[in-house]
Amino acid sequence: MGHSWTGCASYLITVLSLTCSCYVERYRSLAPMYYRGAAAAIVVYDITNKESFNGAKSWVKELQRRGDPNVVIALAGNKADLTNKRRVEIEEAKQYSEENGILHMETSAKNATHVKDLFQAIAHKLPQNPPQPERDAFPIIPPKHNESKICC
Repeated sequence: MGHSWTGCASYLITVLSLTCSCYVERYRSLAPMYYRGAAAAIVVYDITNKESFNGAKSWVKELQRRGDPNVVIALAGNKADLTNKRRVEIEEAKQYSEENGILHMETSAKNATHVKDLFQAIAHKLPQNPPQPERDAFPIIPPKHNESKICC
């Protein structure tokens, strides 16, 4: 599972790339630390690989079940430049996305098709005022310096 974080204003966006399902399943228990606190998540599948689409649906369920209830989820069908090798029909992915209330877009990392559009669509769905970070339970307060001390 490849992952990256991209700041969109002061939002955290988690990208889950499902290109190698054996790797993804092996580290699935670590996944919550990748999407904890994320305002948005992009679940990427390979349009030339039906198994990656099925895995993506599993991750969408995981995010809906265990992620922040207001997280914006986008499903990205990558390798849109390889339409002649397509194994996941765009209609199937769109229908799944509509049924689950998530964004869907086909992209190509190779030639950057719709990549910027995807991030812009996510940005439009994010709330105007980002959530404030939680305050520390025990804030660190710098010690007061007593000017009258002669030593130390």
